[in-house]
Amino acid sequence: MTESLDQTRLTAWRTYIEASQRLFTRLEDDLRAASGLSFADYHVLVLLSEVPGQRLRMGELADRLVFSPSRLTYQISAMQRRGLVARQPCPRDGRGSEAVLTAAGLLALREAAPHHLRSVRTHLMDDLDDAEVACLTGIFTRLGRRLRDAAGDTILGDN
Repeated sequence: MTESLDQTRLTAWRTYIEASQRLFTRLEDDLRAASGLSFADYHVLVLLSEVPGQRLRMGELADRLVFSPSRLTYQISAMQRRGLVARQPCPRDGRGSEAVLTAAGLLALREAAPHHLRSVRTHLMDDLDDAEVACLTGIFTRLGRRLRDAAGDTILGDN
């Protein structure tokens, strides 16, 4: 049996795919032009800046980024070479390691954030009214929860 979508849902799906790809590309291009950071760089810096001690175990960081362990290793290695993060043994458990935000990484985040947030406002948020923002938040909160629950402890993908 072949699964299909009715025309309304198919149109919604295709519209979402094209618009979300265009939005992500625009946000990434703006971020790179303003700061030299990729979207993945920025997301790592944000996550590390928001936790106590500005450090996270590699496995937890991979889970929060929805990265495979190998993709996270590559990402953190590239950021280490640029001095944005350090990789250190976990103080509570010597078997694991943590990604740690450096002073240079925090400075890069602080310099990039106003440009990135302006881009988010310009290319997405300024076009939405309060009800649409609430709807978008509700949809993606529910979807994110369902996908996390369905994945269990596995990484959703390497994209």
